[in-house]
Amino acid sequence: MNQEWSLDVFYKGYSDPKYQEDKEGLVKLTNNLVDFSDSLSDNNEEESTLLKAIEYLEQYQLLATKMSYYVALRLSVNTADGETVNESNAIERQVSQSTKPLAIIHKYFASIKDLGIYYEKHPKLRAYEYLITEMKKEAKHILSNDVEEVIAKLNISAGSAWSSMHSFLTSTLEVEYRGDIITLPEARNLAHSEDASVRKDAYEAELKAYEKIKDAISYSLNNIKTQVNTLGELRGYESSLEQTLIQSRMKRETLEAMLEAIREALPTFHKYLKHKAKILGHSNGLPWYDMFAPIGESSTRFDTEQAKEYLVKHFKGFSDDLAEMVLEAFENEWIDFYPRKGKVGGAFCENLPFLKQSRILANFTGAFNDVVTLAHELGHAYHGLNIQEHLPLNVNYSMPVAETASTFNEALIMEAAIKETQGNEKLTLIESQLQDITQIICDIYSRYLFENAVFEKCKSGFLFADELKEMMLEAQKEAYGDGLDSACLHPYMWVLKGHYYSESLSFYNFPYAFGGLFARGLYEKYKQEGEDFVPKYRALLNATTVMSVEEAAKEAEIDLEEPAFWRTSLASVKHLIDEFIRLTDK
Repeated sequence: MNQEWSLDVFYKGYSDPKYQEDKEGLVKLTNNLVDFSDSLSDNNEEESTLLKAIEYLEQYQLLATKMSYYVALRLSVNTADGETVNESNAIERQVSQSTKPLAIIHKYFASIKDLGIYYEKHPKLRAYEYLITEMKKEAKHILSNDVEEVIAKLNISAGSAWSSMHSFLTSTLEVEYRGDIITLPEARNLAHSEDASVRKDAYEAELKAYEKIKDAISYSLNNIKTQVNTLGELRGYESSLEQTLIQSRMKRETLEAMLEAIREALPTFHKYLKHKAKILGHSNGLPWYDMFAPIGESSTRFDTEQAKEYLVKHFKGFSDDLAEMVLEAFENEWIDFYPRKGKVGGAFCENLPFLKQSRILANFTGAFNDVVTLAHELGHAYHGLNIQEHLPLNVNYSMPVAETASTFNEALIMEAAIKETQGNEKLTLIESQLQDITQIICDIYSRYLFENAVFEKCKSGFLFADELKEMMLEAQKEAYGDGLDSACLHPYMWVLKGHYYSESLSFYNFPYAFGGLFARGLYEKYKQEGEDFVPKYRALLNATTVMSVEEAAKEAEIDLEEPAFWRTSLASVKHLIDEFIRLTDK
């Protein structure tokens, strides 16, 4: 089994004739888009023009996405690759040329009063009804064509450049740990060590390393958030949060219902953290460096072959198509497993529906948590499997539902693992799951509070690194309460998390809480309904690209706008916490 992914399904390299052909093709297609958009004002053939517009949009989606993903995936495993950086910039510049014609085409769709007459005649247009409806809603937030074009071009050296700087600085950051130089992901992984002194030393080394880049990163954060605020105001959004909710196809009522249930449940999580602190000998709450301290004993280690066998075995109990896809991912080089210098930290999955595949980046060390991480990312791939038969413009799901299948996979694996074990091994698994759930509730809530505050304060001035540190600490205190030692938090979480550093995607925090709780609620339904639930689950995943968040949830008979559903999900966590306390109360 190859330990690095293969991108040959895209191209054999930049010298591949197919890559060069597509690069030229993207230029020609962009020029065709420009010519077509320029002709719209003089075109009276509404029906044929609509069909031609859809054809152009599909061609552009497939080609631009293919090329952009290829260079992005190559860059993610080697951020210092100069050739890829240059190719990435070249493609980004070319893609920026399409902003104006795409805006004109979207406005054209919005200008047509009665599209219903065409839906009946053309099945393809009918399939795009939801997409076109969303285009009409978004059209009022699109600026003049020339302004949109200028914004796209300027963004290359503005928001996008600040984002690239953050990725580069954090992926190449050297951490001085016990006389050695290690990468940031390696330092972060030591938080799971069984040795308390290792955890503490790694935490202190990590924080010290951030001192070297904190000021540069503060400029990235300030400029990205100021750009989002400025453009949002110009486009008529009430706030950056409103813009995110519209992009997410999600109602404010759904977000508020979830946050209400989370705030009610925070004391339960604080109870868990305080109990863990007591076990580890702390009297003032849990210090940050011990949040991921293992409880119990586990000698289980996995290599990639064992991880494959374990995941295939347990997913097969849920559905054959999930198990078969997991097997394909391992055997057909979808996964880049191990950490190395220049490779970005964390993990992600990129769906490639136009290739009917996905690619998964991991930083695998052999721990059971890494197997769970693979399960999580393979959930994203399963989501991709369930939407890959949609038409090219119907394959993008919104942020909130993006974490649904991934977290559902986690629940499947953890439930199976806990049932199969006894004693300290079982305790270890329960506590590991509580660590993860606490992250998507307490930590994500702190990040949501922090980003809200940054957006607001950026309106009136620049936020230097020290102020950002204090804001991060205040958000953590509110979210974690007395569960953590307030004297030992993580003031640089804003430096670490790349989710803050996108000029096009804000508030990539609450979707993790949404996905985690949504998935737990779905899993509770699966336990109640058994095999009858699986078709509903597939239908829900399939619907996420062609319906709102709330409408997709109804495929599984769930009302997201009421706190009741979210409380049910959180109640299942409370039972887990009670079990953990019972097992460790001796």
